[in-house]
Amino acid sequence: MYSSFQGIPNLPDLTHPNELINFGSNIVQFSWKLALLVLAFGLVMAMITWSNSRQAEPSVAAILQGELERYVLVIQKLPHLGLILVILVGGFFLCSTLANRYHHWEQQKVAQVVTTVSGERLEQAAPQVRYQLEETYTRYRWVDNQQIEEEATRKVDRFLAIAGSQIQLRIDQATDPATRQWLYSVDFEAEYQVINRLSDIQQFFFEVRPPFGYKILQNFQVEKEEKPLVSVNPGDYGFPFRLAPGETTRFRVTYQAQGAPRWVYEPMGQLLSNFRLTVNANFPNADFSGALPTVTQEGERQRELTWIFEGNVSVRNPLGVFTATDPVTNTGILPRLLLLAPAIFLWWILLLNLSLPLSLRDIAIAASIFFACLLTLTYSSRLIDAKLAFALICPILIVLVWGLGKHRQASLAAIICTIAGVALPIFGLLIPYSGLTLSLAGLLSGSWLAVQSWYKLGNCEVSQN
Repeated sequence: MYSSFQGIPNLPDLTHPNELINFGSNIVQFSWKLALLVLAFGLVMAMITWSNSRQAEPSVAAILQGELERYVLVIQKLPHLGLILVILVGGFFLCSTLANRYHHWEQQKVAQVVTTVSGERLEQAAPQVRYQLEETYTRYRWVDNQQIEEEATRKVDRFLAIAGSQIQLRIDQATDPATRQWLYSVDFEAEYQVINRLSDIQQFFFEVRPPFGYKILQNFQVEKEEKPLVSVNPGDYGFPFRLAPGETTRFRVTYQAQGAPRWVYEPMGQLLSNFRLTVNANFPNADFSGALPTVTQEGERQRELTWIFEGNVSVRNPLGVFTATDPVTNTGILPRLLLLAPAIFLWWILLLNLSLPLSLRDIAIAASIFFACLLTLTYSSRLIDAKLAFALICPILIVLVWGLGKHRQASLAAIICTIAGVALPIFGLLIPYSGLTLSLAGLLSGSWLAVQSWYKLGNCEVSQN
């Protein structure tokens, strides 16, 4: 497995035992230090107040007494703050673990799609008609410390253009049960026309190679005027033939091959004359590469692509067919949402605390509901679209928070806080227009707090148990 599929780097994951042990030891050490700090500060304040109440002036004693009362109020709020802190820390590690798992699952999904289309492509090179001619050139050599210039001859290769190409290709697609990779089964048949337009050359070589990248090659055969040509040397696919000036001959090339899910025809930089390539792909999602096909015919589960070039044409990129896969979209959305979930929870709890009184039990229940909804969203989004999953979860969340209020007014306040603090931020992180949705959520939250505090509307003050 590739290292990029292991998860988000430097993000804690509680499924790793070493990280879980380190997290627990750090929490224990921090708790002891915090408890000692609070106790020491309280003892110091109490001693100062006691000593000054007996010796200091009444004004100083009153100031110290007031500070001590404020400290006691802060101590009374510590359980709420401590519970929220514990929930935030635990929620962060839970969400980071879920983000890592979801990122890992997304990368596996991408890897599975890549595996189906991976491998070398089947590439068929266009044949070449080669001939040799003698060329005069000047060479230099040294004799008795003198440079001598003399003329010599050598044989050089030249190529005759293919006069016509008629290629028929049938492709069937199968799946390798071991690797789950798609395989192409190719039935290739081509007819090439050669015209000798030279006046003094009659000896030629018809050079055609089997496709590159095949796994299995069967019945590779080359015929000239319906007569099979036999390769003399293994690996040598050059067939000599004689053609008088002005005459025409035809070659036929056939084979069956299996290989990776992509087939291309490489012109090898030649000018294509009277060229016709017809590919009958008997599978869905067949798409073309290179030049745009001249004719495309769609079937129920097949597609026929035809390239027709009359006269002379130069094709820079290979022509071919491949299997188009469905794009893997919307990756990284859930991991981003999960990493921001503790901040969303903190904003929601602040809105609720500023709108109506909450007990420790209310905070604990609200936190469990929030993270349970996130857990449900994370795993249900593997089966259905994340936006649809949250649309189904959101009404359940709103019905449950209705019970936070002691009366109807307080319940409405809880619902408004839930919509502004949970529903809109999460939904905003699931859609492309995140900035606009988060801005609306912030505007709604601020407007609600202003209306409740300044205009005394929706006042939900009730006595706290």
